[in-house]
Amino acid sequence: MELDLTSRTPDAPSLRPAWTDRVLAYRLLWVLAVVIFTLDQLTKTWIVLNIDYVEYPTEWPHVGSIPVIEGFFHLVHVGNTGAAWSLFAGKSSLLALLAGITLVGIYYWRRHLGLHDRRAQIAFGLLCGGIVGNFFDRVLHGHVIDFIDLHFGSYVYPTFNIADAGICVGVLLYLWHSFKEPQSVSAP
Repeated sequence: MELDLTSRTPDAPSLRPAWTDRVLAYRLLWVLAVVIFTLDQLTKTWIVLNIDYVEYPTEWPHVGSIPVIEGFFHLVHVGNTGAAWSLFAGKSSLLALLAGITLVGIYYWRRHLGLHDRRAQIAFGLLCGGIVGNFFDRVLHGHVIDFIDLHFGSYVYPTFNIADAGICVGVLLYLWHSFKEPQSVSAP
């Protein structure tokens, strides 16, 4: 006799532990977070292995940078001890602590954030994957590895990475989703 763990009647108890239902309720968030974290760490590992680290770049293109689109997009290897646009530079430990608190807060307030909704899960999957990617860098290297260097004429956009892109896109998607459709509080 074969035991079916996936189907059950509404009155029958589940044979799975209760926590698995809670984890599965947020599976899209988990999958996206893992994908962003993995892409972020793979690209940063490639950068570390192939491009010399420049602590304080003073020229562009940076020494050892790899041009992808000449004059516009280069791959570089720089470290950022701050947050976006190097805000709070030198406060990497404080920012790592803040990242940890943010992740705990997202978990704690998941119902109020509307994470039962697929669109919110997409936004927070991108956001959480990025937070964990940069958190991992801060713990491992003492700074975040940035490598995407864009220039628009004389304007130099701050160098960033896959985790930063996930965080920014996740926040923008969640804000757009929040303003478009206010959430009601109910979910696993």
